[in-house]
Amino acid sequence: MTNDEERSPTESADERAVGDAGPEALLDPVLLDRMTDAVFALDDDWRFTYLNDAGHRVIREAATAAPDDELLGRRIWDVIPEAVDTEFYDRYVEAMETQDAVEFDAFYAPLSTWFEVRAYPSASGLSVFFRDVTAEHRQREVLETRQESLRTITETIADGDLSFEERVDALLAVGQDVLDTEYGTLSRIRDDRYVFEVVRGLDGVVETGDSIDLADTSCERVVATEGTLVLDDVERDAPDIAARAGNVEMGINCYLGVPVVVNDEVYGTFCFYDREPRTEPFADWQVTLVDLMAEWVSSALERQVVEENVRRQNDRLDEFATIVSHDLRNPLAIAIGQTELAAETCDSEHLRTAMRAHERMDQIVSDVLTMARTGTVVEDPESVDLAVVAPEAWATVDTGDATLVADDAPTVVADESRLVQLLENLFRNAVEHGGEDVTVTVSGIPGGFAVGDDGPGIPEADRDAVFDHGFTSREEGTGFGLSIVRQISEAHGWTVTVTESESGGARFEFVDADLV
Repeated sequence: MTNDEERSPTESADERAVGDAGPEALLDPVLLDRMTDAVFALDDDWRFTYLNDAGHRVIREAATAAPDDELLGRRIWDVIPEAVDTEFYDRYVEAMETQDAVEFDAFYAPLSTWFEVRAYPSASGLSVFFRDVTAEHRQREVLETRQESLRTITETIADGDLSFEERVDALLAVGQDVLDTEYGTLSRIRDDRYVFEVVRGLDGVVETGDSIDLADTSCERVVATEGTLVLDDVERDAPDIAARAGNVEMGINCYLGVPVVVNDEVYGTFCFYDREPRTEPFADWQVTLVDLMAEWVSSALERQVVEENVRRQNDRLDEFATIVSHDLRNPLAIAIGQTELAAETCDSEHLRTAMRAHERMDQIVSDVLTMARTGTVVEDPESVDLAVVAPEAWATVDTGDATLVADDAPTVVADESRLVQLLENLFRNAVEHGGEDVTVTVSGIPGGFAVGDDGPGIPEADRDAVFDHGFTSREEGTGFGLSIVRQISEAHGWTVTVTESESGGARFEFVDADLV
C-alpha cells in the first residue's frame, strides 16, 4: 500500500502514523501509550530497533537461539530461526522489497498460535503490528465444522437413493467425525437385550445383529431415563456404569447416547463412544447435533411403522376384496339366476321380493369392493376437465329424464378414474333422492368445485352423518355411496362439505389449494 486510500479500513490511526513515519516513529512515547497490539520494529538489516511490552513478550516466547539475551540489535531470523521459510518470512520480505504494506493471518506452529499481522515498510526498515487471533480462528473453524456437518446431514436425509440403514450409517459417520469418537451405533432394545442394528467402528468386535444384555451397557441408563446421557469420562463421571461388563469388555471410557423414541416408546439408542476419556467435555452444540440426528432416526422409524401398517392393511383389504368378489358374488350370481328362472314359470310376489333383495346385495357387494380397492392417497394426479368427464360419468348412471349441467365446470387436479367414481356416486345419489326429472349442476367455486341439484335437499341435522358407512334415508339404499365419495375426496386431499343449493336441493362442495 502506498497511500491512505489503499489501506485497510480496519487500520488504526496509530498504525497509519507509524507506517508513514517509519520504525523511528515507534520511539514516540505518546504513540506507544496508545498501542494495544504487540509491536516491533526492524531496520533494513532485519535487526530489532524497538519492541513494546507485548511484542517483547511474544518474541521471547518464540525465541530459541538466545532467549535470555538482549533482543535490540539482534537479527530477527537469528533469534527465531524457525520463522525462516514461513509465511511470516515471505510476507516481511515482500513488504521490504515492494515497499507496500502487507496484511495477513498466519499460523505459527511452534507457539500453536494464529496471528493477525500488519507490516508497514519504509526506506529504513519495517514496523510490525500483530495480535493473537487463535480464539477467533478456532471459533471460525467450529462454525465451519457445524455448517459442513449440517449440510452433510441434510443431504444424507434427503437422499432418496439410500436405504434407511445406509442413511443411519452416514449419520453415524458424521457423528464420529464431529465428536472424534471411535464407535457409533444404532441399537434396538428387545426383551432386555441390546441389539446392534447399525454399527460403525467395531469391526471384528461387534457386528450388526449381535446382542448383549441391556444391563451390561451404558445405554441402559438412557433407556431407563428416556434422556440423553453424556459421560466425558465414564470412570470418573459414573463409576457404576464403567464397571458394567460391556464397557469393560470394549474398554469404553467416554459415551454420548440419545434415546430413539417411536410412537412414544423407547425403540433403542443412537450413541457414540470411545476407549479414551475426553480431554475436553462434549460441547453443547455437539450434543444438540446428536439429538437432532436421533430425532430424524425416530421419525424415519415411525414412518416405517406407518408404512408397514398401511401395507398390512392393504394386504387385508385385498384379501377381503378377493373373498367378496369370489366367495360372495359367485353364489349370489347363482341365486339371481335361479330366481329369474323361477320367475319365468311362477308369478309370485315372494320371488319379486327375493329378486329385489338380490339386486340390493349385488349393489352392496359392488360398493364394498369399490371402497376396498380405493387407495388412501392419489399418487399421480393430473389436470382433468370436469366439463368433459362429468358427461362421461353421467352416461354410466341410470339417470332417466334427469338433466346434467356442466358447461361451466372447472379443470381440477385429480386421478381421472377415481374422479369419475366420485361423480357417478353423486349423480346416482341425486337421482335416487331427487327423482328422474332432477337437474344436477357441476360448477366451479373458489378453490374447488361443487355438485348440486334441485331435489329435496339433505336436512341440516343429517349433513354430518351422510358420509358415514351404512347411512341411508332409503330402505333400499346401501349407505356406501357417499362414504365412497368422502374416501375418494380425502385421497385427493380435498375437503368435502354438504350444504344447500340455490334451489334448496343438496350441494356437495370440494375445496383444496391445489385445485386449478
